[in-house]
Amino acid sequence: MSRSGLPPNVRGTVVTVGTFDGVHRGHWDVVERLVQRADETGLASVVVTFEPHPLEILNPSAAPLLLTPGKEKLEVLAQSGLEYVAVLPFTKTLASYEAEQFVDLVLRERFRMRHLLIGYDHGFGRGRAGDVHVLQSLGESRDFTVEVVAPVAGEGGQPVSSSTTRKALADGELATAEAALGRRYAVSGTVAHGEQRGRLLGYPTINVIPDSPRKLLPRVGVYAVEVQTPRGPHGGMMNLGPRPTFGDERVSLEAHLFDAAGEWYDARVRIDFVARLRDVERFASVDELIAQLGRDAGAARRALADARAPDEKTGFVDVTLPKA
Repeated sequence: MSRSGLPPNVRGTVVTVGTFDGVHRGHWDVVERLVQRADETGLASVVVTFEPHPLEILNPSAAPLLLTPGKEKLEVLAQSGLEYVAVLPFTKTLASYEAEQFVDLVLRERFRMRHLLIGYDHGFGRGRAGDVHVLQSLGESRDFTVEVVAPVAGEGGQPVSSSTTRKALADGELATAEAALGRRYAVSGTVAHGEQRGRLLGYPTINVIPDSPRKLLPRVGVYAVEVQTPRGPHGGMMNLGPRPTFGDERVSLEAHLFDAAGEWYDARVRIDFVARLRDVERFASVDELIAQLGRDAGAARRALADARAPDEKTGFVDVTLPKA
């Protein structure tokens, strides 16, 4: 009996393997090539990825917060034209596989691999010993081909990577992160009940709990955002961080949606970060805070208008996909 989860009519596949955290432009280049090779060869396209992040098992203290945990990663990959995404539970047993075992037992037996795409610096199997040369040698002996994909250059000519994208977000550099990702950074979550301070201030907010506690949030501050909701997109402004004027040091996400009304409790939304407006501040009085919120609303509306303005060279409006 076949151990593959693929349909019986899938006789062979083009595969790539990785954590794909962020699904940044380098990852996207690999995925686009994967889809193209599948079209050219008549094989099915498969991304093999892992849950949780391998470092959470191998070295938890070094495990990074994630750019696209769980469902977020699948939502981005769904825009690519891929046929299959396989999420493997990453365990100590899987981590102990030699490269040869991983190729034979996982990629060939379970996913019927005929062609493998890998990044230039990729490695898998125990100790990441399955580098390009090892995989090419295995391909020759096991009748599959290996294609090595060069890195995509980012700012300063350095390869685009998840680690540099995390640093940009920690520094509040949204434009740098957006350039690396090829889309605005976003966080998905569920609207929960809050303290309802916003409506007393004249700026009612939705309080969003991220889908995953492993989600990396950008540097605390006030942001212009676009919120994808079940009722459509809404521009707005958001406080990410504590509320020092009220003595509340908990980090939370509170977004005021422009030109929107009604209750949003339990709705799943996605918050796209458009521009960072300022740091979080403590105000001497509630009246001072209200005055600042008015200035923030004006700044956020201007940032949103600028983001949607036609490009001077191309005439195209700057839009960000996916809009799920």
